[in-house]
Amino acid sequence: MKEKILRWIIFVLAALIFVVSLYAYPRLPAQIASHWNAQGEVNGTMSRFWGVFLLPIVTVGILGLLWLIPYIDPLRENIAKFRTMYDGFIVVFLLYMLVIQGQIILWSLGTRISPNVTLPVILGVLFVYIGFLLEKTRQNWFIGIRTPWTLSSQTVWDKTHRVAAKWFKVAGLIAMLGVFWSRYAIWFMIVPIVAVALYAVIYSYIAYHKLETEHR
Repeated sequence: MKEKILRWIIFVLAALIFVVSLYAYPRLPAQIASHWNAQGEVNGTMSRFWGVFLLPIVTVGILGLLWLIPYIDPLRENIAKFRTMYDGFIVVFLLYMLVIQGQIILWSLGTRISPNVTLPVILGVLFVYIGFLLEKTRQNWFIGIRTPWTLSSQTVWDKTHRVAAKWFKVAGLIAMLGVFWSRYAIWFMIVPIVAVALYAVIYSYIAYHKLETEHR
């Protein structure tokens, strides 16, 4: 029942991105702000059509891939064990894309909300949710911390994901702090998540070789 509700929410959010875009389209100028620099200043534009519809099209493409993964993974039975959390991630991802689309449209309509205010919050929420997802993730080929060492050992997979889950949540909270120092928001978002990703890879390598040593 919960999975059916989540899938309906996914459908509604995906449709909403297009509905909002179609509604706003006639009201928008010929050129749409499409890119901002690290200081939150516009440094790129697109024609109205692509400025409004590129992100929804990309979103649907990514959504199709995310929807396909649980059916094509050789370890799909493991994905089934955390499918509710995975579908929840898709919901959070769509909300993330919807907020970005809303920010683009509002900016072009004259409501200048800086991405340095919106992105730290929504990206932080996404990172935190990924942390919760990693806690539930079981060994598979597409979702999670997939290194040669986690894919070679269930024990290393479990250990790495427990550690990575905690630090993804921390990275998400740090990203949110970028709201208070918006001029440097990009560093609050990028540095912690890159550090966590590198740490997870190194941790999985060390955990695997430690396990091998113990079994000799």
